[in-house]
Amino acid sequence: MKVLPEKTRIAFQVRMSFAAVSVRQRYLVGHFVFARRVEHPRFLRVETFSPRNHLHAFRLETLQDLDRQFADWAREAYAVGEQKHLRASSGGGSR
Repeated sequence: MKVLPEKTRIAFQVRMSFAAVSVRQRYLVGHFVFARRVEHPRFLRVETFSPRNHLHAFRLETLQDLDRQFADWAREAYAVGEQKHLRASSGGGSR
């Protein structure tokens, strides 16, 4: 995994970028990229760029926000960064 510091954010990339965070005075904002659209109150907005490319924006205000569900979403986004969702649906491989 590569950590890419930029002017206003830190991006995380494997084969493709899968997450980013920006520091604000009292909280963090960021996003995950999923291959599916997830409707959940913790996501401030969801932007769909293609059928397998959905940006899910979030805000972290306390350490309690880094719970098991957030960790599960981070793992899912990492798998998207590895482009595992493309290999799984290519139809040619075994499962």
